[in-house]
Amino acid sequence: MKKIQHYIAGEWMEGEGDGEVLHHAITGEPVAAHTIQGIDFEKAYTYARRTGNPALRKMSFQERGLMLKALAFHLLEQKEKFYEVSKATGATRGDSWIDIEGGIGNVFSNASLRRQFPNTPWYVDGDAVGLSKEGTFVGHHIMVPREGVAVHINAFNFPVWGMLEKAAVNWLAGMPCIIKPAEQTCYLTETVVREIIDSGILPKGALQLVAGYGNGLLDFADSQDVVTFTGSFETGKKLKTLPNIIENSVPFNLEADSLNCAVLGEDAVPGTPEFDLFIKEVRKEITVKCGQKCTAIRRILVPENLVEDVQIALGKALEKTVIGNPDEEGVRMGALAGKEQLQEVLKKVADIARSSQMIYGTTEEIALKGADWKKGSFISPIVFLNKNPLQSTEPHEVEAFGPVSTILPYKNLEEAIEISKRGKGSLCTSIVTGDDRIAAEYTIGAASHHGRILILNEQCARESTGHGSPLPQLVHGGPGRAGGGEEMGGKRGVMHYMQRTAVQGSPTTLTEITRQYQYGGEYKDPGQHLFSKYFEDIEIGETVITAKRTVTETDIVNFSGVSWDHFYAHTDETALEGTTFERRVAHGYFVLSAAAGLFVQAKKGPVLLNYGLEDCRFTKPVYPGMTIGVRLTAKQKIDQEKKDDIAKGIVKFLVDVYDETGETVAIATILTMIKKRNQE
Repeated sequence: MKKIQHYIAGEWMEGEGDGEVLHHAITGEPVAAHTIQGIDFEKAYTYARRTGNPALRKMSFQERGLMLKALAFHLLEQKEKFYEVSKATGATRGDSWIDIEGGIGNVFSNASLRRQFPNTPWYVDGDAVGLSKEGTFVGHHIMVPREGVAVHINAFNFPVWGMLEKAAVNWLAGMPCIIKPAEQTCYLTETVVREIIDSGILPKGALQLVAGYGNGLLDFADSQDVVTFTGSFETGKKLKTLPNIIENSVPFNLEADSLNCAVLGEDAVPGTPEFDLFIKEVRKEITVKCGQKCTAIRRILVPENLVEDVQIALGKALEKTVIGNPDEEGVRMGALAGKEQLQEVLKKVADIARSSQMIYGTTEEIALKGADWKKGSFISPIVFLNKNPLQSTEPHEVEAFGPVSTILPYKNLEEAIEISKRGKGSLCTSIVTGDDRIAAEYTIGAASHHGRILILNEQCARESTGHGSPLPQLVHGGPGRAGGGEEMGGKRGVMHYMQRTAVQGSPTTLTEITRQYQYGGEYKDPGQHLFSKYFEDIEIGETVITAKRTVTETDIVNFSGVSWDHFYAHTDETALEGTTFERRVAHGYFVLSAAAGLFVQAKKGPVLLNYGLEDCRFTKPVYPGMTIGVRLTAKQKIDQEKKDDIAKGIVKFLVDVYDETGETVAIATILTMIKKRNQE
C-alpha cells in the first residue's frame, strides 16, 4: 500500500513501520497509510532556518509577490490532478472547488498585495512620529521578517485551502513554513506539495511537509518561529499551553471551530426576498462540505412567530439535496471525511438531543445515489429545534462537525444578540434583513463576540460570497471559543510573520534606514531637475527648490471662475466675521495647482504621468500678497514589473509648499510613474 511521504530538508522520505491506514470516504477502500516514526523534526527546523529563511529574507516584497503569482498560475494548470485525489475525501466537485481553487485564489490575492509594499525585504509601518520640539529627533516603526519558520497545523476539512491561505502569507512576509496537515486528508496535501516542489518556483527550504500525526513537532519551536493551528478549541488549547511554547514566548495563532450563527431579521417574513435568501444560505451551510466547515452555521436564530415557516421551508430545501457518490450526476452532498469523523458527529448529535428536538433528518440509513451506506461515511442533514435557547447550554456548547444545526427562537433583536453571544465567541455571524436599522443594531451589538459579520439582503445577494467564506482581504478568526486568533486580512496578515520594531533618531538617519524620506531630513542635491532623471538614477532625499510666486487677488478670482468654487472665504470678504480667516483666502487647491506649476518640468522626459495624491493637507492660510515656493523631495521608490513594453517604477515625491517665512502652508505626496533607463 502507498505510504504518505514527508518532505524534509529537501528530500522526500517515508516514516518507519506500516503506519495507519486511511480510507476512501465514499467507498471505504484503503487510500494510503501514514506514519511519522523516525522523522527528524529538529532537522526540518534547522533546514528552514538556515536555508529557507535567508533565501526568502533577501527577496523584496515585489520578488516574493511575483513568485506567488507564478506559483498560483502553475497550480491552476495542475488543478485537475487535485480534484481527482479530492474525491477520496468525500467532497463533491463544488466542495473541492472551495478547497482547491479557493486556496489557489488565496495565493493570487497575496501575490497582488505586493503592490502595497515597497521594493525592499522589509516594511515601514505607519507614519513618522515627532519626538522633539525642533524636529531633530523622530521615531518610526519598521517591520522585518522573523528569522525562524512558520509551523502550520491544519484541519482535515480543507487540506489545500488550509495550507495555501497560510503559506502564501508567510512567503510574502519572508518566512519559510512547515506544513502539518490533519492525518485524515493528508494525501491530498501531499499531492499539492509535490507539485509545488517539482515546479521549482520556491527557493529551497521555503516549504516542508510533515504528513499525519505531529506529536513532538512543537518541541523545537522558539521565539523567532510562528505557530498557527486550525481545528478544535480543546486541541488548540493544549498545544498553545505546551511548556516550550510558553517558555519561549512563541507566537501562536489559534483559529478554532465555533458555534457560528445566522439570524433572520424580524422584517424578513415569508414572501420577502430576504426570507428566501436566509433559507438558501442556511441550507448551503448545512450541506456544503457535508457541514465540515469551521464557519458553518450551527445555530439558526429565528423570530418566534416565524419558526414554523422556517422549519417547513428549510425542510423542503434539504429534501432536494441528493446525497451519495460525487461522481454521480445530481449529487450535491458527499460524505464525512471518514468513519471516525462519522462516529464523532453521531456522539455530538446525541448530546444536542438532550435538550433539543430533531425536526429534520435521521441518524439511521438513508437513500444514497451511487454509493453504499455501509461502506461510506454518510450522514443525513440534521436540524434540531430548541425552544429555550436562553436556558439550554447544549446548542451553545456542543458542535457536531457535520451537517447539523439547531433552530433557536428569539423574542426581539436584543434577545437575538444575547443568544448569539451564548456561543462564547465565533468566527462568523450573519444577519439577513432588508432593514438597515436592524442590521446596524445587530452588528454593533454582536460585534464584540464575532470575528466577522455578514449582512445579507437583496441588494448584495448576487455578488455576496456568503456566510461561510473567509476572504483573504479580510481578517479570519474570532474571540473566545473561536480561538482569539487572527489571520489573512490583507496586509494585516503579513504582519503576523514580521517583527515590529520602533526606531528613533534624526530624520536624516531614519531616511537612510527606512529608505523613505523623513520630513526634516537633510536634502540631497540632484544636480538636475528630478523630472529629468530616470527611475534608477533618483535617490531618496534628492530635492529641487523651485522658483517662487506671489499670490494675487486676481489669482483667487480667476481660480473661482475656472473651478466654480465660490466658497465665501474665497469670494466674499464681508462674510469672514467669526471665522479663522483675516481676509479673502486663496483656495487650497489653487495653492496646490500653483505649486505644480512651480515644480513640473514642461519638456518631455522620463516622467510618464502623475496619477494621484496622498496625505494632502493645507496647514496655513495663503492670502493675497504672500509668496510661495516648493521643496520637491524624492520620498519613496516602488519598483514595478514591465508592462506594455515599458519598464517603469513609481516615485513618491513630497511636495512641501512654503511661504516667505519658510513655514509650510500645504504639504502632499504625489505619485509619479517614471520610465527606467534600462528597458530590458
